[in-house]
Amino acid sequence: MRTISLERLSFADGLKMLDLGCGTGRHLHASYFAADMVCIGVDLSHADLLATRKGFDQYPDVSGDRGQAYGLSSADALRLPFADHTFDRVICSEVLEHILDFQTALREIDRVLKPGGKLAISVPRYWPEQICWWLSTEYHNTPGGHVRIFNAGQLQKDIEKLGLAMRHKHHAHGLHSPYWWLKCLLWRRRDDHPSIKAWQRVLEWEILVNPPVLRPFSKLADWVMGKSVVLYFEKPAK
Repeated sequence: MRTISLERLSFADGLKMLDLGCGTGRHLHASYFAADMVCIGVDLSHADLLATRKGFDQYPDVSGDRGQAYGLSSADALRLPFADHTFDRVICSEVLEHILDFQTALREIDRVLKPGGKLAISVPRYWPEQICWWLSTEYHNTPGGHVRIFNAGQLQKDIEKLGLAMRHKHHAHGLHSPYWWLKCLLWRRRDDHPSIKAWQRVLEWEILVNPPVLRPFSKLADWVMGKSVVLYFEKPAK
């Protein structure tokens, strides 16, 4: 399940990309096969990094003698272990809402991004996320959970203050919003309630099969109630 549109990042051979908060590797795995790049995944969770590595181990080795490589690091987004201007592309998907001092994380992203580089950031969209908070306090009070609800316009301004230029914006995962509203409403049975399981099967059908009959409804749902908002930026070349 990818939130970021990799096509908008214009991946090309020879680039270096960072997936900040890579989780179990959903964007990192896809980026690795998009071009002959060096792809680095960073996350605080050692368990997630092991799952990401396991995912790579399950892929066939197609890199050969090309410049395709990946690396994983357990690191803090507030103190990234990389030199200035290391990466041509940075992805930070569904991460900032977990970080109290997200402004420092943004400055770190800007620091490691090369001039002329591209950045893609996604966070939960304001009003679908607000409904989750209204329906369940446990949703955002779990350890490592969401600490804020972002206003996309304000987040855009915060990033533009660093000197990056906004290039595109879209919403994603519209069919996921009702699923999470149900989970919040039925929090104590969020893992076994029949209605939640039924909606989960719909989401799995969308992700794994992407049936033509569902695509128009998915696109409309993205626009109306997309769970995530995705912002794309470019750093001016010097």
